Amino acid sequence: MIRKTLKEIASLAGGEVIGDENAEITGIKGIDEACEGDLTFAVAGRYLRLIGKTGATAVLLAKPYPSGQINQVVVGDPYVALAKLLHLYYPAEKPAARGGEGAYIEPDAVIEPGAAVFPQVYIGRRCRIKKGAVIYPGVKLGDDVCVGEETVIHPNVSVYRRTLIGARVVIHAGAVIGGDGFGYAHPGRDNLKIPQVGYVQIDDEVEIGANTTIDRGTLGKTWIKRGAKIDNLVQIAHNVTVGENSVIAGQAGIAGSARLGNSVLVGGQAGIVGHITIGDQVMVAARSGVHKDVEPQRVVAGSPHLPHREWLKKEAALIRVPELIKKVADLTEKLRELEEQLHRKRGRREGKA
Repeated sequence: MIRKTLKEIASLAGGEVIGDENAEITGIKGIDEACEGDLTFAVAGRYLRLIGKTGATAVLLAKPYPSGQINQVVVGDPYVALAKLLHLYYPAEKPAARGGEGAYIEPDAVIEPGAAVFPQVYIGRRCRIKKGAVIYPGVKLGDDVCVGEETVIHPNVSVYRRTLIGARVVIHAGAVIGGDGFGYAHPGRDNLKIPQVGYVQIDDEVEIGANTTIDRGTLGKTWIKRGAKIDNLVQIAHNVTVGENSVIAGQAGIAGSARLGNSVLVGGQAGIVGHITIGDQVMVAARSGVHKDVEPQRVVAGSPHLPHREWLKKEAALIRVPELIKKVADLTEKLRELEEQLHRKRGRREGKA
């Protein structure tokens, strides 16, 4: 069990203590579940309102909370501090190195000392698994795959031929890396398959979620650049480039040859058409349909996408549609009544004449 005083925690997190700096913390839990000895975390208003009810010894906050009933660690960015502390208190378990007993490894594959290859793994010809890598059961690595140092490939991942995987990459269960791109000549008629002879390159410190698929290039490469984070159930098509430190949420789909810049944020279920460029630091809202290039540092939403503020105005107008329909119906009825009155008056005047 790890024990740290609040003073030590504040030093690690770059914050300050309000309260008893010698109080010991032995774990980190959610605000509803925390008890004596736990550090908890509160940022949003809903959680701030629960501070007075939590059983935690201390709470991690962005600014002081007006209460003397609980110890506080105040930091500039609570999310960053929480990430550091979770790594400290709950370090990832690393399996001991093992030589691949129970795995099928082609004779010319190279497994460096210190790598862990579990049973029921297939490693193809001329593969290279570097030191510290972990290959869990059920993984299939095609020919000429390279796996970098300290990379972890979880169970039942399929990696097709010639894929290049960098260092400290994490690929979660069921992902398929390097499958055929979806390319056909005369689609809907002959459906003549275009051979997909490219490859996938995944740079260092990328994380790929469970059951995500990344297709290899038709020619050349599909490229996931350093530090990108991809959620579960994401589809990335052939020859796509995902820029450094970009984040793609679950069920998003990116069509062939689209280029995402650095630090792009893509919300869940968003769709991006092929052959367009998304600039650096763009934010794409959930369920958006991006149909053309987006300039850097823009926020877009909706389908087809609009600048975020324009989309908000459109959505606000849509909410009023039932009200507007009723108003139009009322005005139409009043107009009909006025027309009838005018018709009756005109008839009376003509009768007198």
